[in-house]
Amino acid sequence: MIKIIYPFAMIDSVFDIDFNAVKSQGFNALIFDIDATLVPHGADTTTEIDELFQEIHKLGLKTLLLSNNSEERISEFNRNINTLFIPMANKPNKLNYLKAIEMLDVKKEEVLLIGDQLFTDVLGANRAGIKSVLVKYLMHERETNIGKKRKVEAMLLKYYKLKKSYSTRLENIEKRV
Repeated sequence: MIKIIYPFAMIDSVFDIDFNAVKSQGFNALIFDIDATLVPHGADTTTEIDELFQEIHKLGLKTLLLSNNSEERISEFNRNINTLFIPMANKPNKLNYLKAIEMLDVKKEEVLLIGDQLFTDVLGANRAGIKSVLVKYLMHERETNIGKKRKVEAMLLKYYKLKKSYSTRLENIEKRV
């Protein structure tokens, strides 16, 4: 039962994902969370993020931003990325994950979610039957307060790392150095 909150893989950063490997494993679409996944909470897009999405799109992968943020926040963030998005997604409710699959025009087996939270991003993806990658959450410089939910996640992730049947459900998609 606890497996419902665990990702299929855990990687430090979106920049550590080998998107060629993702594509070669049959994924044709990626759903991204924004805050603490791509940039620290509330931060604007960066040149590196914009270039990452250009690279992903050149590979032929479709993308969608799925966020509990407002349409204004996502529209501004999306100005250089030019991808589909769903605002006010009410994650972890699976309805907008399923809507994302429909908007991307792919099968759920072809979609990979990339997010930073077990209790929203990963749980919602698992409820919708979508594989997920958990990345380490990004914080602003000098930010130290992580909150109670992050502390609970940290405890659960210790178990996840020990349980090989959970942490090896997705072939290696991490860039090799």
